[in-house]
Amino acid sequence: MKAGSLSADDAVPLNASDVGAVAVAVAVASDIDPITSKIETIALEPEKIAIEDTQKWLMEAVIGLNLCPFAKAVVVKDRVRYRVCLSSAPQDVLQMLADELQFLASADASLVETTLLIAPYALPDFLDFNQFLGECDALLVSLGLVGELQVADFHPDYQFAGEPPHAMGHFTNRSPYPTLHLLRESSLDEAVAVYPDAALIFERNIASLDALGAKGWADLDVVARLKGCA
Repeated sequence: MKAGSLSADDAVPLNASDVGAVAVAVAVASDIDPITSKIETIALEPEKIAIEDTQKWLMEAVIGLNLCPFAKAVVVKDRVRYRVCLSSAPQDVLQMLADELQFLASADASLVETTLLIAPYALPDFLDFNQFLGECDALLVSLGLVGELQVADFHPDYQFAGEPPHAMGHFTNRSPYPTLHLLRESSLDEAVAVYPDAALIFERNIASLDALGAKGWADLDVVARLKGCA
């Protein structure tokens, strides 16, 4: 559980690769049925939109407002892996998380440094999402990846415990869709080492967001275009 987020006690908080594989198969088939082709293309569209919306949030908010001074280099170097779980079932999200944790642990950091797992249709309620994070922590333990990887969390209705509901500080962790950020511990250690005021980042972000205000955030237009999601 991440520091500052609500705990369970506070609460009163097509596998995308399979879809992609089908689409690739459709694209290369020579005797393809045009109706089937159209259906598979449509099936891919939500994944594409979820990634685009998340990338806009990264550029306009996370990088644009400098909420994370470590993010720009990774994005510019194209070392972010985007994965989308189109299922609304939390257990499907957890299974994809397991797959992605293992993938990241074995991947070359110079090619894939971090992963964003986006779940546009799952866990729309923040309290449910917050409780789900306990399962994510348990998964890290069961895979033996504690100390190697960690999972950060973002949600459209993210709320820090003890803060007023409309406090702008919540927006440091608000994203268009429920999102799990898979991070390498070694990358975090390196980033903190070269950023002397890392401990002050959160306080500075709160001040920046307070100055921006609700209207300023709305003007960024970092919204979820998919309907019926979080």
